[in-house]
Amino acid sequence: MDGDECEVNGGSAGLPPLALRQALAATLADRLPLAADAVLVGTLDAEQLYALIEGVEQLTRAGHGPDVIAELERRLVDLASARRGVDLAGPAAEYLADLGGDVGADEFVPGPAGSGSADGEPSRVDPEEPTSDAGPVNTTVRPADRVLPVPVAGVADVCPDCVLAAPAGGTRWAPAPAAGAVVPVGGGEPPREGAARGWVACRRPRSARRIGSSWRFRVTARGPPRPDRSARARSAPMLSCGGVALRDRMCGVSTFDDLDAFAATRRCAGLALSPDGTRLVTTVSELAADAKSYGTALWELDPAGERAPRRLTRSSAGESSAAFTPGGDLLFTSRRADPTAEKPTEDRAALWLLPAAGGEARPVAERPGGVSGFAVARDAGTVTLVTPKPVVGDAEEQREARESAGVSARLHTHFPVRFWDHDLGPGQAHLQRCAPPDPADPDAVLGEPEHLAPGEGERFGGSAISPDGRTVAVVVDVPDPADPASWRRRLELHTDAGRVVVGDEPGADHEAPTITPDGRWLLWVRERHPRPGRGMAHTLRARSLEDGTEIDVLPAEQWQVRGVTGAPGGDVVHVVVDELGHAPVLRVSITDGTVTRLTASGAYTDVVAAPDGSALYALRSAVDAPPTPVRLDPEAADQEPTALRGVTMIDPLPGTLTEVHATAADGTALRSWLVLPGGASASSPAPLVLWIHGGPLSSWNAWSWRWNPWLMAARGWAVLLPDPRLSTGYGQEFLDPATGAWGELPYTDLMTTTDAALARDDVDATRVAAMGGSFGGYMANWIAGHTDRFAAIVTHASIWHLDGFVGTTDASFHWRREWGDPLSERERYDAHSPHRHVRAIRTPMLVIHGDKDYRVPIGEGLRLWYDLQRCGVESQFLYYPDENHWVLKPGDAKLWYRTVWAFLDHHVLGRPWERPALV
Repeated sequence: MDGDECEVNGGSAGLPPLALRQALAATLADRLPLAADAVLVGTLDAEQLYALIEGVEQLTRAGHGPDVIAELERRLVDLASARRGVDLAGPAAEYLADLGGDVGADEFVPGPAGSGSADGEPSRVDPEEPTSDAGPVNTTVRPADRVLPVPVAGVADVCPDCVLAAPAGGTRWAPAPAAGAVVPVGGGEPPREGAARGWVACRRPRSARRIGSSWRFRVTARGPPRPDRSARARSAPMLSCGGVALRDRMCGVSTFDDLDAFAATRRCAGLALSPDGTRLVTTVSELAADAKSYGTALWELDPAGERAPRRLTRSSAGESSAAFTPGGDLLFTSRRADPTAEKPTEDRAALWLLPAAGGEARPVAERPGGVSGFAVARDAGTVTLVTPKPVVGDAEEQREARESAGVSARLHTHFPVRFWDHDLGPGQAHLQRCAPPDPADPDAVLGEPEHLAPGEGERFGGSAISPDGRTVAVVVDVPDPADPASWRRRLELHTDAGRVVVGDEPGADHEAPTITPDGRWLLWVRERHPRPGRGMAHTLRARSLEDGTEIDVLPAEQWQVRGVTGAPGGDVVHVVVDELGHAPVLRVSITDGTVTRLTASGAYTDVVAAPDGSALYALRSAVDAPPTPVRLDPEAADQEPTALRGVTMIDPLPGTLTEVHATAADGTALRSWLVLPGGASASSPAPLVLWIHGGPLSSWNAWSWRWNPWLMAARGWAVLLPDPRLSTGYGQEFLDPATGAWGELPYTDLMTTTDAALARDDVDATRVAAMGGSFGGYMANWIAGHTDRFAAIVTHASIWHLDGFVGTTDASFHWRREWGDPLSERERYDAHSPHRHVRAIRTPMLVIHGDKDYRVPIGEGLRLWYDLQRCGVESQFLYYPDENHWVLKPGDAKLWYRTVWAFLDHHVLGRPWERPALV
């Protein structure tokens, strides 16, 4: 099968449906893990998989162990990856003979050669043809490449949503019989030996206005099957369309209709490119076996876009943070246990090395507090490690002593004490530099560590290492004299000659260092602190590592910088910034500041440059596209990238994406994305939900697995995604007036953009809701106290009592800078705190909060809930005892959506209240 057909938006008809591939992969995962991966990403087609399973059964019957079976699997999957579409029957027989199996190639032929339609090709139903309650109409049958054969000769299990096609070449349809019935192909005589292949299609309406596309699979007619093959086929429930367990997966339900399928979709993050530019590695997260959490693994992608993705690591502990050594070995972090250790442990991460020449990965650096980060010098291979160390005493001795004594307390002497969702201490992060392992020694580990930072009374905040490993740029947090409880960020250079302070000043942070691949330039971001009426601002600065000259590459107030990547040659860097609902890659000259926008659309992250400067690689996403690996020309302006073969596959989006433009009362241009469900029209307008982003220094410009509007669109909702004042990518004048004044311009901007969306005839102005999280939750609360135009409001992880929030959040000093001193500037807090307007709230509200949220502490949700209840506002509280700011566990995230949907269905669509299951 040509894996190039695995496009992000659903792929071609040559692939089995995504949900069916997921079911197959889940079934194969324990016994044939490589085959499971290959099926899911499209390397193996069904007939190749059938040949592989036959070979495994032959080896099993012959008494061979798992090592022999794993070798057969590896050989066949590698062959399928290298030669897409190859028939594996012959090679399977050859490999079996080599491995000790006594079987001929004819044992692996899954069906009569040449069986198919009259022209020698199997047929398919056009998925774009209209359907009705009576079944597809005006449907034609035409050739296709491959589809999944049903392994029961000549029959298929069907459900009430199924219709049957005539045998090959036919154009007529027959209604499906009762659920679970087993019928001959085409509803006629039982198939004969060598009979043509027919079709069974299942379609299921997604809503009154949208008809789901058909999923189809081929029914292959063979002679009387061997007993073992027939028994196996009939016991494989993932291939039965009538099975209750798979009905939602197989019967026309897409990734966005089914929360289980959506949660099970593989997601990639991060890129690492090998020194020779031939290997690209990403971290892939997917559901764990128990579906209660996500695990991670490293996968290799082909920079040329030809080979299928290949999984490199597999463990229950997971792997992440890949980086290559100069020799091509792959370093990564993992909590997996070292099988050679006297006392294997999985309670802390270590640094592992996977040899480029092959073989098992081995740990090369273990620390008592674990390894939380690392970087590799491009040429020398020197490694910097980030590891927690105790404030006093030996790390291992203190850890064991605390465990023995049953002590969990921390004694702090400086603010802060928490970060996002975890407690800080008892140790602090330290940066070490280590010599690389000896490549001639297969058991070598990193050299002795050299402590670099932080100093006494400081905190580590990030680093970058030069290609020769002799210069390390280090960010340290130091106390800010302006506020004893505040910190600011200082940038230092650690060289053979000692330490040099590069950036340290009141009112600004110097952070995010990058050293260019030629070692000539240090680049970093200077972020000006906000204050009431003046927002934060970024300046991209550069320092010559040859003579110490410093220049501004991108001046203050021009861009919000999201990432910087050095080019292999020349005085050029590639910078990702926010801009007008996108996050493009810019090519920037360090010396003269010339800017070329390389990308026309989308949001880019994890940019890496080919060693010879011939290409850039990145992950591209958009509001309507999940992160996908792509290749870019490093010089062409406003280009569309070349997509590489990735691991993320979704079904076609259940709607369309457009832009909505409006003008604020002060003349400021406002823009938003609008997601429209399929079928929305003037005659059938869609209900609207206003979804406000968090931040507030953020933008709706990228895909979100957690806050996904397409799940709403699949249920018939239009979703407005606005960028009000305080959103990034619209210039400094878009930030300044609303800094420290969230209840003014951001609110009126949201109302103006909502008016513009409701002016459309395909949006129903009588059925409107609002929701948001974090800053979006603040705005949802503010909206609730200032208008009753919305039928329901959902507020997640929201700020309610502004003064209480600023005093208890994990980064109080940041918000004090924006809002001022709550004691001496009380008027500003009172004027913009949503809780002061509780008695004006008339709209039903759903409050959602996690107890492990330390950015917006649980006290905000509890106070909001109490105030709503005591004021008689119709409200509900979805409380998560062990979730953080985002609610990330798969089961909890799915419940989040189901509860939101039930609440909106009841209050906006007028449906009877149905309490979500499990709560």
